[in-house]
Amino acid sequence: MRNLYLRIYLTVVLVLLLFALAAGWLFQQNVERERETVQAAWSERAGGWAALIENSLPPAAASDAEQAAALAEWSHRLRLPLALDDARGRRIAASESYARREADFGGPPPRAVRLPLSDGRSLWIARAPGALRAAAAERHGGRPPPPWPGAPRWMVPGGGVGLVVALVVLFVAVALGAWPVVRRLTRRLEALQRGVETFGAGQLSHRVDAGGRDEVAAVATSFNRAAERIEALVASHRSLLANASHELRSPLARLKMALSLLETAGPESRARLQAEIERNIRELDVLVEEVLLASRLDAPRETDPRERVALLPLAAEESSRVNAVVGGDDAVVQGDERLLRRALRNLLENAQRYGGGEPPEVSVVEGEREVQLRVADRGPGIPEAERERIFQPFYRLPGHAEQAGGVGLGLSLVRQIAQAHHGRVRCEPRAGGGSVFVLSLPR
Repeated sequence: MRNLYLRIYLTVVLVLLLFALAAGWLFQQNVERERETVQAAWSERAGGWAALIENSLPPAAASDAEQAAALAEWSHRLRLPLALDDARGRRIAASESYARREADFGGPPPRAVRLPLSDGRSLWIARAPGALRAAAAERHGGRPPPPWPGAPRWMVPGGGVGLVVALVVLFVAVALGAWPVVRRLTRRLEALQRGVETFGAGQLSHRVDAGGRDEVAAVATSFNRAAERIEALVASHRSLLANASHELRSPLARLKMALSLLETAGPESRARLQAEIERNIRELDVLVEEVLLASRLDAPRETDPRERVALLPLAAEESSRVNAVVGGDDAVVQGDERLLRRALRNLLENAQRYGGGEPPEVSVVEGEREVQLRVADRGPGIPEAERERIFQPFYRLPGHAEQAGGVGLGLSLVRQIAQAHHGRVRCEPRAGGGSVFVLSLPR
């Protein structure tokens, strides 16, 4: 059950149902016992009346009129519907009240008692209104009988105290039934509150228990996802800030050195120092631009503009900058053209920088579910153990990466752009030497 309000509601309904079943069972037991008690009292009383009436009735050989007159007198005296049959079952006489009831029901009235007489005749005695209650009260001293022998007086049906006790029992049953559910809910909410407070105090790795299938579990799961995202963002920004600070020191130190030597340098040295200053400034510009772009890609975007981007023309435009070879399918994807252009440019610049002098090759391959943008080079290749690490911010391959330049953010930005488009990027070895970077985007 996913909805807590349904769980609480069904719990209350179930408790009330169980209480109603128990009350109904007790009432049924009371009715059955009362019926048995009244039947016993009625049979006992009817037997006494039958003996009394038999002693005063005319003999069986008397005329029907005489027997009918005597039966009518006893019916009036006892205020009971009476009827008399002979030994063969023929109706001899019946009181007006009995005949009327027999006509209404099309036969013997309900709960009529047939009592055989000693001479073979049968006496029918029907219950008059109030006879049931009177018989039961007579057996119990003028009070209605209890539901079972020895039961307390407040269990007597119709008693006001019994209603109060029933309401009290109902309240206790509902309270006891609802308490475990409510307490379990509040206990989980308290645990969730403590987890949120712990996370807010700075323990970003803290997570809450997300067990269950209700709204509390859904809130806990959402909190854990948000906590993981916040922790990843904070860790990424810390790493980005630390690495950016480290990378900024080198061009700043070179600029400081060049500026200090510029005043005393000769004409040739001055020109060389100015070129060094311009190169360091460009490197700082690139570094700052890529750090800002990486920060924007890490932050959640308020809007997600999507447009149709034709990859083959885009690849042709960017490839013309580095004289790359372009080919493939004329595929179209939904995305941000500016970011996709930046990702392809980074891959092309990376391929040109480490490509060993041969022009990169760009191809667009359209599949059933995704479109691949493949950039291949003929460089020294990337070891298998390093193919995943090169996408980390500020990571550069040891050895040739430092001599080739770069700040180590280009491939990291490509991965961020791919993830922003619900895609991925990977590095594969190229047959004959070199590497192939595959940017996969959903169709």
